[in-house]
Amino acid sequence: MAETDYYKTLGVSKTASDEEIKKSYRKLAMKYHPDKTKGDKAAEEKFKQISEAYAVLSDKEKRQQYDTFGSAGFQQRYSQDDIFRNFDFSDIFRDMGFGGAGFSPGRKSGVRFSFGGGSPFGGGSPFGQQESSVRGSDLIYELPLTIEEIVNGAQKTLSFQHGDRQETLTVKIPKGMVPGKKLRLSGKGDPGYSGGPAGDLFIKSLLLENPDYELKGHDLILKRTVRLTEAILGTTLVVTTIDGKQFNLKIPSGIRANTKMRIAGHGVPHMNESRRGDLYVQIEIMIPSNLNTEQQRLIEKLASTGL
Repeated sequence: MAETDYYKTLGVSKTASDEEIKKSYRKLAMKYHPDKTKGDKAAEEKFKQISEAYAVLSDKEKRQQYDTFGSAGFQQRYSQDDIFRNFDFSDIFRDMGFGGAGFSPGRKSGVRFSFGGGSPFGGGSPFGQQESSVRGSDLIYELPLTIEEIVNGAQKTLSFQHGDRQETLTVKIPKGMVPGKKLRLSGKGDPGYSGGPAGDLFIKSLLLENPDYELKGHDLILKRTVRLTEAILGTTLVVTTIDGKQFNLKIPSGIRANTKMRIAGHGVPHMNESRRGDLYVQIEIMIPSNLNTEQQRLIEKLASTGL
């Protein structure tokens, strides 16, 4: 994948302010805008490049991602649709005297560029005299889930405000929908404008705290406490997994505090896959804060042996 230097494309430094980026884009857009170049394919390509650069660098989150991961890493995270989704050029073009044609009036949603075959603007400039259709905005619904629901899957009823109406959906949550994963419901986002398709609804998983388990990726961590003598001599713990299965876990003598013992394949399933993460039992050692007379005598005797 070709490296793309958005700063170089706009002719600004990496420390450029938002105003400097906007000023540079305005200057270049005035030069390469399709209404100025009238069918010049090289100019259209240049205009596409500077518009992409501006869409990234004028967006705080996208710019941070680009600066952090570089061109290749950014392009792995953002498709062309992602870059232009929910981005509105109409105000800046209207200020430049192009009238904002080709954009949905008063709507802060997706101006869409097509980068497939043929024209870089998908069969003609989006800045001509006729208003083009615009895809609706995507919506994100943050759904709190318990660890049990993430492990086993669940059926959830969602209720949310969608425009001027209340909408209710019943959704099947697949196993393994760990935090950060999204479930896409095609066409359930905002309606399109001027005949454009509706956006999508993305359900984003949020984890509810669990008093027993900690989630790390697809692995589960279960903390169990043993007595000091058990840590020294060794013992066996009965461990119940998130699925309700029981294992006899042998704790070796001399185990150190916070040691993690793995039970393979008993963590969280990977979404839409057969494999699972692991369960780690983290051993904590209980050190008594108060000793009775007999315990004190025995500890002192142990200490005298050099233990």
